[in-house]
Amino acid sequence: MIVDSHCHLNILPEDKVGSVEEVIERASELGVKRILCVAINPQQWPEVLKLAEQFDEVYAAIGVHPCEDPDVVVSDEALIEAASHPKVIAIGEVGLDYFHFDAEAESMEWQHERFRQHIRIAKQLDKPLIIHTRNSTPDCLSILEQEGADEIGGIMHCFVEDMATAQRAMQIGFYISFSGIVTFKNAVELKEVATQIPLERLLVETDSPYLAPVPYRGKTNQPGYTRYVVEEIGKLKGLTFDEVAQATTDNFKRLFKLV
Repeated sequence: MIVDSHCHLNILPEDKVGSVEEVIERASELGVKRILCVAINPQQWPEVLKLAEQFDEVYAAIGVHPCEDPDVVVSDEALIEAASHPKVIAIGEVGLDYFHFDAEAESMEWQHERFRQHIRIAKQLDKPLIIHTRNSTPDCLSILEQEGADEIGGIMHCFVEDMATAQRAMQIGFYISFSGIVTFKNAVELKEVATQIPLERLLVETDSPYLAPVPYRGKTNQPGYTRYVVEEIGKLKGLTFDEVAQATTDNFKRLFKLV
């Protein structure tokens, strides 16, 4: 069994990949039996919860993405209510993103406060975090450490950083998740990092509909394509497909306390 630890089923373009039912069926045929569908703003929360209720294979994550407008503010009560749904297993995706904002010209305090809020709620609900970080990793890790995120851990989603960053994240209880980027020919440094991550701290994902792996690079991604990430990790680490599939599935179950 393979687990797609991060995707966006609710925004997959039906004209390109078919219905959600068809996407999940194709994923199952490729060995992907569990899917974590991630919401990035309050408008998406009901969509993602509905999918989690409709399909046994689908779990949900609830949060506000750092790229959402600063005016998007949710109360602790609203976040707690949505995230208390029994199929919500994670808080996210949350974090910091300085790529899409001019962090040198303006204060990122609003992002920091949003991030800290989500960490506090995650700790209160005892649910791991799904972390997005771009051009902001030192601040992101510092806030995780300051807020005691090691109590709940989580996932460094779509990891593209160096080994030192991975080590620091793993020290505070986070798993390192690789997307289709690791299959790209020019991702030489990332491939090297993947070889060094201990198998027991590794996860795989698609981030679909984005970042389709080779051999589908440039096309619309979908959860079934997690298979190709597993294949690449196996090649890089000198392991069999089944070894990587089993280990990453076990890691997912362990992190989210699933049977």
